[in-house]
Amino acid sequence: MGSDSDYSVIQKTHTTLQEFGVEHEIRVMSAHRTPDAVAEFVQNGPKRGVKVFIAAAGGAAHLAGAVAANTTLPVIGVPIASTELQGQDALLATVQMPPGVPVATVAIGKFGAINAALLAVQILALADEGLQRKLKEYKASMREKVEKADRELQEKL
Repeated sequence: MGSDSDYSVIQKTHTTLQEFGVEHEIRVMSAHRTPDAVAEFVQNGPKRGVKVFIAAAGGAAHLAGAVAANTTLPVIGVPIASTELQGQDALLATVQMPPGVPVATVAIGKFGAINAALLAVQILALADEGLQRKLKEYKASMREKVEKADRELQEKL
């Protein structure tokens, strides 16, 4: 994440990855203030077993692009609402990558933080049957919650 103030959002990514048993790292690095550290961290990622990067940043939100510029691994960007523009600036900066530097971009804020984790799990599940099973269980649980809510509503009506 680009700033420690982003952790209140990225905590949702952390929690979701923990639910699936996915090992992960959380670091504060800035595309603008620590570009060399970002490049080194990303380039050494495969040696640490990294298979997907999630980059969260607000404002100019260049972190995901800086990560993508230094790897061939999938990169998921989470725009953070940290300025008066409520994350619109971060969304546009994250989604508008030039050809050849793709970044999968999710929603602004906490919804995006959860979906970034789920997208990472889906990518990892391509080669992991255990994660595939956990994803199916997760989706079934979501469906059951909605069906239960509907039954309860119908009983009240």
